[in-house]
Amino acid sequence: MSLNIVLVEPEIPQNTGNIARTCAVTGAVLHLVKPLGFSLEDRYLKRAGLDYWHFLDIRHHESLDDFFRDYPTGDFYFCTTKGKRSYTEVSYTENSFLFFGKETAGLPESLLAANYDKAIRIPMIPGARSLNLSNSVAIVLYEAMRQLDFPGLKREGALTGKGSINS
Repeated sequence: MSLNIVLVEPEIPQNTGNIARTCAVTGAVLHLVKPLGFSLEDRYLKRAGLDYWHFLDIRHHESLDDFFRDYPTGDFYFCTTKGKRSYTEVSYTENSFLFFGKETAGLPESLLAANYDKAIRIPMIPGARSLNLSNSVAIVLYEAMRQLDFPGLKREGALTGKGSINS
C-alpha cells in the first residue's frame, strides 16, 4: 500500500499542482474530492506539477460520500487547525489517508465532529490562521514517510563532479 493524500474540494490550482508533485516524488496516491475550484486542464496546475505527472497516481471522487464508499476502511487522519493533537503524536501506517480541506474553509465541521479523535494539527503561534495548503501536506506527509522509514524512496544522492566553486 501507499500513503494517501486526500484533498477535499481544493480551490487553488497552484497548490494542487505543488501537492501533485510532492505525491509524485514520494509515491503517495493523490485523491481529489470534487467539486474542484479549477479545471484539471488549468495551466497553473500543470506548471506547478512540472514534468512529474507521469509519476503520479491520481484518483477522482465525485464527493466525500463517494470517497468513503470506495474506501470504507483505512487509517484516516483529518488535518485541521481545530485538531487537539499534533501531527507528530500519531503513528502512521502505509494505509494512512491524510485529509486536507479547501484553502478558504478547511474540512467540513461535520466530518471533523464525526472523526475528532483522528483530527490532527500542525503547531503554530497563537493567532495564526493557517499554513499554505501545499506546505501543510508536505510537512505531514514527510512525517508519515519518516515514521515508515521512507519506503521506496532513494535516500542518498551523489555529486556529479561537474563545476566547482573556483571556476
